[in-house]
Amino acid sequence: MDKGKLKGHAALWVANIVWGLNAPICKSVLRSEYNTQGISPFALSAYRMLGACLLFWTVSLFLPREKVAPRDVVLLLFASVFGIQLNQMLFLWGLSLTSPIDTSIIATIVPVLTMVLATLFLREPITWLKAGGVLLGCAGALLLILVSQHGASHTSSVTGDVLCIVSAVCYATYLTAFRNVIVRYSPVTTMKWMFLFAAVAAVVIYHRPLAEVDYAGMTPRTWAGIAYVVGGATFLSYLMVPTGQRYLRPTVVSMYNYVQPVVAVLFTVAVGLDTFGFTKGAAALCVFVGVWLVTKSKSRAQLEAEMQNRKGRD
Repeated sequence: MDKGKLKGHAALWVANIVWGLNAPICKSVLRSEYNTQGISPFALSAYRMLGACLLFWTVSLFLPREKVAPRDVVLLLFASVFGIQLNQMLFLWGLSLTSPIDTSIIATIVPVLTMVLATLFLREPITWLKAGGVLLGCAGALLLILVSQHGASHTSSVTGDVLCIVSAVCYATYLTAFRNVIVRYSPVTTMKWMFLFAAVAAVVIYHRPLAEVDYAGMTPRTWAGIAYVVGGATFLSYLMVPTGQRYLRPTVVSMYNYVQPVVAVLFTVAVGLDTFGFTKGAAALCVFVGVWLVTKSKSRAQLEAEMQNRKGRD
């Protein structure tokens, strides 16, 4: 494996380990019938967008400046709509209504959607190896989620589940439709523009939920959760994903979604809320083998190169 791909895989491991803990932490911060002291999903969305915008623009001051073409600025605006604004807002809104378990299950459709959309936007082939890896990873992730112990206080909601599904579609669209512009610039450059657009939208759309937050009544635990969501699950993870997009195909990037339930289960085991047995071990193995199969599947460029070599030998 070359250094570029190794760097891409390492970046995606970091992003998805952080995201693996994001759903339960977000749930503990969001206001619900079980947490009346929490904040609204719209206020948390605004914190994510505004906080990450400040962090990315601050970091960019210490890096070489990249000039972004006007056409690409427009593309980054639309990438921001799908990859940040709709994706984050709908996810948090849905999570506030449904359980983290449902959101984890719904997240497993992202690689399937990405594989299909990659054929439309990037003309990437659906090979047997790639399809098998996606399905194996999906089966492993679903099995892992379904056999894990869950608290009785987390109820499901059709509305919340639908919002999370639309969020997954938006993220899959972002990974495929906007890959070419994302890989054209450094991760900090692309993210500072995308989060700038998101921050402006947040101020315009979510100013009322922000004003309604009872800041004096927020507990240290809530502040700590917000800090994790903004600094880890937003700034750090969105810094890592473009690195993965630069070196790896969209389907490979999306396959790392299956790492998130593995991380979540390992965390609950570590804190004594769950146990880890043979079934969960087999499910986790399916996830990792599925990711490996998709990584080994051939891209359009590789298949075209093989076809040209065959023609040259004929």
